Amino acid sequence: MRHIRILAAILLAAACLPARALDLSGLESIPIQEGGRKKPFLVFAEESVLGMTGKKQVVRDGKKLGPIEAVASLWLSPVGWEDTPLILIANRKFKDLIGVDPKKKLFTYRELAMSENLRAALQEVSNIRANTPKARLDTLQQEASTVGMRLALFEGLVSGKLVTLLPTGASAWSALSMDDPALAKLRKGFDAGDQAEFDAGLALLREEQAREQEKYQADPGKIAVELAYQKLHPSRWAWILYLAAGLSILALPGRAGYTAGWALAVAGFLMQIAGFVLRILVSGRAPVTNMYESVIWVAFGTIFFALVFEALYRSRYFLLGAVPVAVACLILADSQPVILDRSITPLVPVLRDNFWLTTHVLTITLSYAAFALALGVGHIVLGKEIAGRKASPALNNYLYRALQIGVLLLAVGTVLGAVWANYSWGRFWDWDPKETWALVALLAYLFVLHGRIAGTWGGFGTAVGAVLAFQCVIMAWYGVNFILGVGLHSYGFGTGGLPGAVAFVLAELAFVGVAVARRFALRKRPAPAAA
Repeated sequence: MRHIRILAAILLAAACLPARALDLSGLESIPIQEGGRKKPFLVFAEESVLGMTGKKQVVRDGKKLGPIEAVASLWLSPVGWEDTPLILIANRKFKDLIGVDPKKKLFTYRELAMSENLRAALQEVSNIRANTPKARLDTLQQEASTVGMRLALFEGLVSGKLVTLLPTGASAWSALSMDDPALAKLRKGFDAGDQAEFDAGLALLREEQAREQEKYQADPGKIAVELAYQKLHPSRWAWILYLAAGLSILALPGRAGYTAGWALAVAGFLMQIAGFVLRILVSGRAPVTNMYESVIWVAFGTIFFALVFEALYRSRYFLLGAVPVAVACLILADSQPVILDRSITPLVPVLRDNFWLTTHVLTITLSYAAFALALGVGHIVLGKEIAGRKASPALNNYLYRALQIGVLLLAVGTVLGAVWANYSWGRFWDWDPKETWALVALLAYLFVLHGRIAGTWGGFGTAVGAVLAFQCVIMAWYGVNFILGVGLHSYGFGTGGLPGAVAFVLAELAFVGVAVARRFALRKRPAPAAA
């Protein structure tokens, strides 16, 4: 009797345990065609979730779902998703315009679809694009366009039209039909939590893909490489290693800390190289075609120059100056996926020349990296001044060397850009905003260097100039693309991040102001009386 009671208790406990979650990992490597490119299903899922919600996960009924789980559910079991808050609206004024709760960030498809004001805003944008395709949208119109694309993304997922899995054409694949056997098995297995049925659906889907013409199918090698890149997150590992390098140099005394810092910085550097190699294998081009790529490339270049200078001078100041810049760039790239889109997309025609893309854009962004290193070293010089300690002549010389490298690269990159402009657009210079601000940045740094060479200012003045001139780089790099939003470089435009950029500039101006005030205060202090 006692044994029967124990057995009954075990069976009751087993019945109360939650059902084992369905393993959807088999979906990750399934190739899908989206946005003019073939990619793993995992990449498609992550980009779709990010595109709708601005986040990397979805919360439904208090449960967090990863991208694969969320997109698979939207596709295979869409009932009820219209009442789940998924659609991101970031602009508060636009929320007021369409009459939704301004405190909320995510909204359900149902409440947005029922909004008359939103329909009117979307119709206005549609009319503008139909009548004047090149007209520039204002902020609210841009937000309306973005929300409309998010709604269309939701509709495409729940209807299955965006889940194009059958390679039936070179430029566009086809979605599975409603009576497709593979789709039926996938839905049955997903709804019932039946792993065997779901895996059978995946096997059938792979067979259907293999039956299509081989010339239309995805390259298995590229799919595997992109899947590895997506899972590795090399930029995240790189900033963790860089941060550890900086902390080692600061926290551990003497040679031990310096050696540990070197080793960790090189490890982070190699991790970035691995990430670039994987990204280039997937995209087939230099990794500097959008703002995300340029940010992580500048972090890479900053550490590269720091390691080269450290190998020459063994000063530790270069690594201490480079690490905060590189870590800040990589954290920004990793934590702001809506502003800095890491997805790989087909290039516009003007960027498809790999020679000029590699020579001009890499040179320009490497100059930004050298100036970012000078910014870091300049902060050390000014920080010493604020602390009441004078920077050594060697430290001032390190700053000067970094500025020289940056000016050389920016000048060469600007000339190469003019040659490419003549090749692409038939003229060397047109005072396009990007061209103009590149020239302004170059002239600002030339002014700093000439003042130093002429003896107008010394190391402190050069450090002040390095910090202030970098604000011209910010304008040429970020401001033209994300604030002005005009010019022939329209392929690089984006939105967002303005408060952070303004805060950075104001913080830099305040830091320089404190350093200058401190220097004047120290100069006015009376000298101690002679004994």
